[in-house]
Amino acid sequence: MCVGYPYGTVPRLLLFWMTTEAVRTGSRHLELGDTLASFMRELGLNPATGGGIRGDAKRLRDQMERLFSASISFDYSVEGYQKWINMEVTTEGELWWDPKHPEQITLFSSWVKLGEKFYEAITKYPIPLDMRALRALKKSPLALDLYSWLSYRSFRVSQTQNRKPVFIPWVLLQQQFGADYNDLKDFKKRTKDALRKVLAIYRDLQVEDVLGGVQLAPSQALIAPR
Repeated sequence: MCVGYPYGTVPRLLLFWMTTEAVRTGSRHLELGDTLASFMRELGLNPATGGGIRGDAKRLRDQMERLFSASISFDYSVEGYQKWINMEVTTEGELWWDPKHPEQITLFSSWVKLGEKFYEAITKYPIPLDMRALRALKKSPLALDLYSWLSYRSFRVSQTQNRKPVFIPWVLLQQQFGADYNDLKDFKKRTKDALRKVLAIYRDLQVEDVLGGVQLAPSQALIAPR
């Protein structure tokens, strides 16, 4: 059965939740809760929007099926050499929820089991993210991507010996986040708008728009790592 690719903000929120739970529990087996409504609230979604095609419950159930059936591939190649890793997001699971009745408590619990390589990848070097910030940015996929990426990069800068700011050209940012943008000028405008949303939440983030790209300096994490 082909369910399609995951897309938009919902799979991103799911990935953040899965990573947080995997690190917290130290287990590939993740319990999703007694009701769809309670799980939706954890992600910052609204059960009151109904179970129709435009409701958050239907959107979440659809994107869960897409994400939980997905594989993620990493590929590296240079002349004469190629390496790749294929990872299943999940290997098995059970969903007992009905989007039309999100508050209904089911007789059996819903759960997923993360793929072994995927679990190792997300738990090996975790960077703390604030779910409150993620919920606040949930309407913008680009803002969610920037928040998580900037949190990671600023942490890396803070761990270097010289702690010098790093410069990231717009061209490289577009390659990483702007696959849907053919025009660099349009990508820069959208990214700057998204960055303003991130900075409204993450006020201690030391990032500056400079000629040709952005400059990122060591920053205090939005939440402190354990």
